[in-house]
Amino acid sequence: MSWLNKIPLVPLSIVAIALALAPISPEPHLWQKLGMLFAAELSKPIDIFDLFLHGTPLTLLLLKLATQKK
Repeated sequence: MSWLNKIPLVPLSIVAIALALAPISPEPHLWQKLGMLFAAELSKPIDIFDLFLHGTPLTLLLLKLATQKK
């Protein structure tokens, strides 16, 4: 996972937080898509793409923070 160590922490944090919270109203897309996923309603390709778009930077940030603790 050396490629993950090459990603700067501050820009990754900014992108992860911005995409996780976008759009702020009425409800962030990530929260909405996770709700759809747990309710087994995530079936449209655009919704699946949206989940990956808004969730990937946050997942990378969490992985990076977890590997830095080791």
